[in-house]
Amino acid sequence: MARRIDLPRAARAIEDFLAAIGAPENDPELAGTGVRVAEAFANDLLAGYEMDPRAILADRAASTAPGLVVVANVATTTMCPHHLLPASGVVHVGYWPGDGVVGLGAIARLVDCFARRLALQEDLGEQVAAALVEHLGARAAGVVVDLSPACMTARGDRRHGARAVTTAFAGAAASDASLRAELFSAIAISSKEASR
Repeated sequence: MARRIDLPRAARAIEDFLAAIGAPENDPELAGTGVRVAEAFANDLLAGYEMDPRAILADRAASTAPGLVVVANVATTTMCPHHLLPASGVVHVGYWPGDGVVGLGAIARLVDCFARRLALQEDLGEQVAAALVEHLGARAAGVVVDLSPACMTARGDRRHGARAVTTAFAGAAASDASLRAELFSAIAISSKEASR
């Protein structure tokens, strides 16, 4: 279902919000902020609502290799639904093929599909893992989400440098500790190589 987007209304709402919290009315840097914020949310930050995970995972590659596939360090940003603040970092995605495999770029697009929505970090990982099992037919899937949430770093006690790491598993990986260990080992190797 396509989103109903009303950019003029959203822009007015942002302008009203700024006025309601006492932002200086004569600040020249705030001229046009309502439009810019509305467009950023509608066209970029929440663009994942227009993406279909089934379609992303539909174009299968020819390989029938059954071994673990890991795409690590997928940079992403998602918007917290509680404070409308970003959380940025990386997502590591692994799956054990069942019915087939997809191109590696599809895995990054799948992350975008769910990250470019209003999403809790915990749910982001669950949604990616579940989509791989449901739409790709993976035997198992696991996702590690490692983000720096602005909810912690930019407000309240401002815990600069704080990171949140969450895990999610679907299919056989939800109950098989050896599969989870295999995934964590592959991610650790990838992260070690990336830091060199």
